[in-house]
Amino acid sequence: MRAKRCAGYGPGLPPVLAALGLLPVLGVLLVLAVLPPRPPAPATPLEPAGTDTSVPVVGRTWPVGSRPAVLRGWEPPATVYGRGHRGVDLAAPAGTPVRAVAAGRVSFAGRVAGKGAVSVALTGTDLRTTYEPVTASVDKGAEVEAGEVIGTVDPTGSHCTTACVHWGLRRGETYLDPLSLLPPWLLRRGPSRLLPVLGVPLPQLRAVVPPGWRR
Repeated sequence: MRAKRCAGYGPGLPPVLAALGLLPVLGVLLVLAVLPPRPPAPATPLEPAGTDTSVPVVGRTWPVGSRPAVLRGWEPPATVYGRGHRGVDLAAPAGTPVRAVAAGRVSFAGRVAGKGAVSVALTGTDLRTTYEPVTASVDKGAEVEAGEVIGTVDPTGSHCTTACVHWGLRRGETYLDPLSLLPPWLLRRGPSRLLPVLGVPLPQLRAVVPPGWRR
């Protein structure tokens, strides 16, 4: 005696699946299986958030590392005492060397509200950069060059959820975006590429003849 087929379903569908009404679900799964994977979204290049073009691009290095992760960017407050983020938080483990991004004179090196901080007045400008929490290795009044180590990251005192350096930029009492100091080649650093050298003659190669060998 033949088993009865469930009405409305194909002959190849098991009666249990037909009874559970899983045919539409199987159809959706089959469609998803044949769809091509979605390509990943292209990475957004890091750009300064500030619009003050009066900030000179004098930076020659990142304060920490070669391309540190930006945990939080600059968020200018609407008012002097308004909420915002008056700098940039860069991920850096405790003990990481902190470098001056540009040449200048150390205007402060010590502790503020229990946190170590270093401030550098940039040469030829009315700007100064700040770094905290940092254990200073320089004294107030010292002249520093771009890339010179001015301290190390403190293990405590950071307002980040992980170890970081808060990097700030000020003109007087006005906070600016410190990323504006960095040139595009530092903000968008990619893999190194060898470029062709044009206008230079190739060197003349000479064959090396083993001793005692004759033509």
